Amino acid sequence: MTTRELPPVTELTEQQQRGWHCIWCREPLRVGNDQNLGEQRARPANGAAYSWFPRSCADTAACTAREAGEE
Repeated sequence: MTTRELPPVTELTEQQQRGWHCIWCREPLRVGNDQNLGEQRARPANGAAYSWFPRSCADTAACTAREAGEE
């Protein structure tokens, strides 16, 4: 599990919100190369609450490098 604070859901793409891409580096994810960060609930000021499903890369070193633009 991550110790980083999750980014606001409003700043993420649909692919990141649905767990298809990493929430940190935006890399497409596949089962086995991901880390499930658990179901999250968003409660917008206007509209109904909804669930989102963040996931991140299992290889945190590679993810950090991609996020920093080093890869």
